[in-house]
Amino acid sequence: MSLLRPAAALPSALPAAAPVRSPSAERLSRLARHGLTALPLLLIGGWAVVDWRSVHGGAARLAAADAGWLLAALFFTCLGWPAAALVRQGAIPERLPPGLLVASQFAAGAANHVLPASIGAHAVTLRFLQGQGISLARGTASLALYSLVKPVAKTAVLIVFLVAFPGMLQLGELVPDDRTLLLVAAGVGVALVVAGCLPAVVPALRRPAVCFLRTALTDARVLHTRPSRVLALWGGAAATPLLQGSVIATVGFSLGLELSWAQVVFALLIATTAVGAVPAPGGIGPVDAALVFTMAAFGAPVGLATATVIAYRVITVWVPLLPGALVLSALVHRKIL
Repeated sequence: MSLLRPAAALPSALPAAAPVRSPSAERLSRLARHGLTALPLLLIGGWAVVDWRSVHGGAARLAAADAGWLLAALFFTCLGWPAAALVRQGAIPERLPPGLLVASQFAAGAANHVLPASIGAHAVTLRFLQGQGISLARGTASLALYSLVKPVAKTAVLIVFLVAFPGMLQLGELVPDDRTLLLVAAGVGVALVVAGCLPAVVPALRRPAVCFLRTALTDARVLHTRPSRVLALWGGAAATPLLQGSVIATVGFSLGLELSWAQVVFALLIATTAVGAVPAPGGIGPVDAALVFTMAAFGAPVGLATATVIAYRVITVWVPLLPGALVLSALVHRKIL
């Protein structure tokens, strides 16, 4: 009787060797990581070349402005990032690290001004949530809740302004005509129908869509049973347009704008409500034109209103853009994003 066992009977419990990456693959991975780190800076440099006239004009205006009001504008600008972090925390049941959350929103601001329709900010936030162990379905549901709450809260603030200042705020020239309202309603209706029919037409989207809806509805119900999350979500969303309006008002005061704070904030609410859905990077362009128009409707000279909006963009976009890009690169390099 042979003492040798056949090859098939040999034990196979030895662990499989982990695949060894070649030096070229390691170099490519390192180059890709460095490329992603430098990408925000390259995009900002390209945008600066394209929009150099606005940057130069706004900087020239700010050089002659009142320094005290400009410091107030910077203060309200800095408050915007904790407010955004507050809303993000209110839209997720898990507790997130406050420092990293604020840093991610500061970096998301840089990405938001490069890509349209808040895609950049949502992408950065989603990567941050996944890095904190949040599932893709729950992270996407939090982004959807965030995107839903912000316009609802802004509309509530707008209604409060209409009730609080019925005589001072004249709406005659600011209300869109029936044709415009009909086009907006038709566009919203088509978007809802397409979003509802797409999972039924494309079977591959059915299961992710059902999972997303189930997670979104469950999380929304759970979050609204926790007072701290409700306060963070809705309070932060309502504070955001007030902070943005305060930045515009203080910038305008530094340049000699004679409108009141309430009028400037109301002008911003009207402008962002009217054209805020236009997919421009950071809302730049359509919102700026609408903001100049609404401030002019309240009696501000067109030239001064334009200078105010340009200076506002310099303070809220160009001043924090490079630091935000550096923070974004650092978070990518440390694999937090």
